[in-house]
Amino acid sequence: MKLSISRAAKVLLGGGIIAYPTEGVFGLGCLPGDIVAVTRLLQIKQRDPRKGLILIAADKSQFDEWLDPDGEMLPDPKASQPTTWLAPAQPHVSELVRGEHTKIAVRLTTNPTAAAICDAVASPIVSTSANIADRAVVRNALVLRRQFQACVDYVVPGDCGPSTGPSEIRDLASGKIIRPRTA
Repeated sequence: MKLSISRAAKVLLGGGIIAYPTEGVFGLGCLPGDIVAVTRLLQIKQRDPRKGLILIAADKSQFDEWLDPDGEMLPDPKASQPTTWLAPAQPHVSELVRGEHTKIAVRLTTNPTAAAICDAVASPIVSTSANIADRAVVRNALVLRRQFQACVDYVVPGDCGPSTGPSEIRDLASGKIIRPRTA
């Protein structure tokens, strides 16, 4: 695993895009501050940039430059039920990352591979599901390679888990569920 994490970090730091396992599905990711990479990722996914993207991190401090310091504190993640939180974004966060919103979607990842990647680049990474917009998400490594290997710069080996589908999305201030947990 060490070599794959090192390679993923090198690709990300070089402006590339990776496909990698997350808690419930495979994801596509890049460094959120690299607007060229974010633009390319949105094109690969055919995603409307107005929707925004999710950032994942291994620990809360990796979100320091992305979240408004006057906002609510992120709760600690529950390993069995990953939750993505909508929290106030710093003013500098690109519209390509936050979409047409004033908040940004963030999650503390509990997937060991995804967490190791974030630690290796000392940054959150974009975490959008590995699928073309409005199509089924990819949960199988063989399907991931078939659909995305030619489009991304590296496919990180590993397994999804501990969840079985995309995370629930909640507003941090109100607790309101924006997207329910799916299996």
